[in-house]
Amino acid sequence: MALPIVLANLTQPLMSAVDTGVAGHLPGPEYLAGVALGGLLFSFLFWGFGFLRMGTTGLVAQAWGKGDEPALAATVVRAMILAAAIGLLLLALQGPLIALGLELLGGSAEVTRQATAYCRGRIWAAPLALANYVILGWLLGCQRVRIALGLQILINLVNLAAVLLFVHVFDWGVTGIGAATAAADGVGTLAGGFLLWRSHRSAWPALRLAALLDASAMRRLVGINIHIFIRTACLLASMGWFAHLGAMQGDTVLAANALLLNFLTFMAFGLDGFAHAAEALVGSAVGAGDAPGLRRAVRLCMGWAAAGALGYAAAYAAAGPAIVAMLTDQPVLRETAAHFLPWMVLAPIASVWAYLYDGMFIGATQTRTLMYSMLLCGAAFLGLSLGLLPKFGNHGLWLSFLTFNALRGLTLHLAAPRTLYRAPGASVSANAS
Repeated sequence: MALPIVLANLTQPLMSAVDTGVAGHLPGPEYLAGVALGGLLFSFLFWGFGFLRMGTTGLVAQAWGKGDEPALAATVVRAMILAAAIGLLLLALQGPLIALGLELLGGSAEVTRQATAYCRGRIWAAPLALANYVILGWLLGCQRVRIALGLQILINLVNLAAVLLFVHVFDWGVTGIGAATAAADGVGTLAGGFLLWRSHRSAWPALRLAALLDASAMRRLVGINIHIFIRTACLLASMGWFAHLGAMQGDTVLAANALLLNFLTFMAFGLDGFAHAAEALVGSAVGAGDAPGLRRAVRLCMGWAAAGALGYAAAYAAAGPAIVAMLTDQPVLRETAAHFLPWMVLAPIASVWAYLYDGMFIGATQTRTLMYSMLLCGAAFLGLSLGLLPKFGNHGLWLSFLTFNALRGLTLHLAAPRTLYRAPGASVSANAS
């Protein structure tokens, strides 16, 4: 299960790479900078609504494990309604939202102008992009990981064809790059929607408005999504605080940290494959009321995730300097990054349990505990960074950040006996809502 999810995750940076490559060949650095700035805004914006994917996976996996197809279909429809409502709200507020977001991110007047053009081309697919989160959550919850991989590949191929057409044939410039990503999201929604309709065609006629608007189910859905949203917002704030403290140490350290964050990004995309597999397996066991199956799924995911983390650590220890050399040809940046490479070797081992337990708690819909854990660990990161940075410089910052990730895994491990490992069933849903 994990391998197709890992591959699907690794296709996601390809859309940014294609956009970057096309923008990089337009006449002037402001085009590339504008696409980068606009892409960053959408990354933060859509990542903030990642609960649509995560919450859907947990609820669908439980309904799938229970064999309750009507409940599964109703869960997906409720999530789609929520995605559409949020997407339409983003469209209605697109003007001030884009202006404020780009102002906060900074950039010259010309770069901001290009970023605005990119955002206005891409924003129209907001409801479709959020619907794709729900579709991906449904596929993972039903353990249809190969189809999820195929859908991600389709979206990337459409993006590649559309960006070449819109920019080089229609001459739409940066607006065309944003519109190409929007078109790819649209095709993904159509393909995923067709698969969803065909997979549960017997359940659709039985759906009733009263069932979709069931107060208890809606409270549970909203509660789960609020918990995950707060958890994600805290994670984003912690990442922003890390970037801020890096910037305070000067441009060289800031650039070196940016290079090293590529190690973390690539690691996260890979290890998240095991976390997503855990969401589906744990959710299915919880839905089926299979306590032994739940423990077996946890042991299995832990074993594979540990092996994956050790593999990443070994690769970074052996190839870390070569990777840095590929990312930059500037001797000062290479030398600065080399000082902090040992933290990259430790990062997979320190972080894997945070990723994995996130997946297991999402699968069990124990999202309240997930939220409290992130708030506690975020506060610990703030305190550690303020205490260690003045004493140890950037080493103190990296130590604080890896401790933050390790604490996330530790707090969830300590909470597991009274939450994750409880008898699956009614108690789980009560905690989630």
